[in-house]
Amino acid sequence: MRKRTAHRWQLTLIMMVGVFVAVGSFWLVQVVDQAGQQAQADKFRDEPDYIIDRFSLVRMNDKGQPSYIVSGDKLTHHPTDDSSLIDKPYVHSLGGEQPPMNIHADTGFIDQGNTRVKLTGNVDVVRPATKQAQELRLKTSTLTVYPDEERMETTAKVDMLSGRSTATGTGMTANNATRQITLGGRGTITLPPRAAH
Repeated sequence: MRKRTAHRWQLTLIMMVGVFVAVGSFWLVQVVDQAGQQAQADKFRDEPDYIIDRFSLVRMNDKGQPSYIVSGDKLTHHPTDDSSLIDKPYVHSLGGEQPPMNIHADTGFIDQGNTRVKLTGNVDVVRPATKQAQELRLKTSTLTVYPDEERMETTAKVDMLSGRSTATGTGMTANNATRQITLGGRGTITLPPRAAH
């Protein structure tokens, strides 16, 4: 009789271990499947929701007048963070009392509710000459522009040309509204000789 009872206990224990392994395996399959579905959903979530070729975006000021235009060869919008990637961006400022500025680059990234434009690759900034000032040109590898505030900044090397004067520096802050430019780091300034009176 004791052999039979011992045998039943062993069989019961083996069956319980089998049930535990089966339930554990089922749970593990469910967890892995859910993780796979989540990864698949995340993969599609980061895909762009629209792409526009040869576009122009006009931003209006609070008076309803055009403030600046952002255009480019291609705009790719990502809905997860409401950001846009631009190929060959061109930024043209229209507002304010100061002359307009034209900015070209290889790529641009718009974020923060369309209030910040990060430009990279062969950034070229031109402010045309006026009766009061000579043409101003800036060249750098990366530039962050805040068009609504008419200011821009970079931590990269900057080459500046104003008329026949040149200046270089590492890092820059500029405000088109106040016409102030500050170059940082070590740099050089070359001024043309003064004309004889």
